[in-house]
Amino acid sequence: MTAKAHVRPDANDPTRPKRGVPEAELATRESVFRPDLLAGKTLLISGGGSGMGKATAMLASRLGANVAICGRKPEKLEATARLIKDATGKDIFTASMSIREPEAVEQLIGDVHDRFGGIDTLVNNAGGQFPQDAIEFSRKGWLAVIDTNLNGSWWMMQEAAKRWREAGTPGNIVNIVANVERGMPQAAHTCAARAGVIYLSKTLATEWAPFNIRVNCIGPGVIETEGFAVYPEEALVRFHKANPMKIRGNAWDVAEQIAYLASPAARFINGDLIIIDGGQAQWGVVWPGGMPDYFSEDGAA
Repeated sequence: MTAKAHVRPDANDPTRPKRGVPEAELATRESVFRPDLLAGKTLLISGGGSGMGKATAMLASRLGANVAICGRKPEKLEATARLIKDATGKDIFTASMSIREPEAVEQLIGDVHDRFGGIDTLVNNAGGQFPQDAIEFSRKGWLAVIDTNLNGSWWMMQEAAKRWREAGTPGNIVNIVANVERGMPQAAHTCAARAGVIYLSKTLATEWAPFNIRVNCIGPGVIETEGFAVYPEEALVRFHKANPMKIRGNAWDVAEQIAYLASPAARFINGDLIIIDGGQAQWGVVWPGGMPDYFSEDGAA
């Protein structure tokens, strides 16, 4: 399927999709939560070097939490650590590793326990995908997305849960997924993986309840992050038209929801999928590779 051509926006156009919340704004942006909401709590955030992970790490630190982040690129992790140190005076834990490797995950969970004495909330934010028609997926491309988004999330959940069970302490897991209810054209690989995580989470929310472990998911819609770099500009300029508010969300919108789920206020929320998409589920479809000629632009995005 071929995509319709669109005029590429000027780089200086203020309406052009942004590549994340400016770092200075992360340090000063107002939060609805009191400054000590997460004091004494420890959050481990995968993919914490950029996007929603970085915003969550900053907010959690500002709310008093101990923060650990992991990711594949040490330079991004170190930049986030410096940003948080400058803003809050707090040192966070960083680990360069791949969640695809269960042995590395086991080491990570152990290291965070050694540093902070435990983990209160695991935020499974790491993941990735690329826009492509499903029929064109290479075997390597398919496996890479499934291995990171599904298997990697599982390794993290299982290892954290083992520690909570052994210690007899409560646990909390927040999985960042997607709204897959109507499918995700041009992103079938991540749709399959995220659907797996959603229903895995619902299952674990019941199975692990005797251990006092809660498991929930957040499904972001069109969120402006550095991840926009993998999508064509001509597709990006239409993304926000897929929700009835016709606006784009940002990483702070998601970070505040994660903070809520990590707080005592969310103690009775378990096995849920919280959608943050401006109503996209009721409105339109995002075409991350650009809308194919076959589909009319009227009523779709």
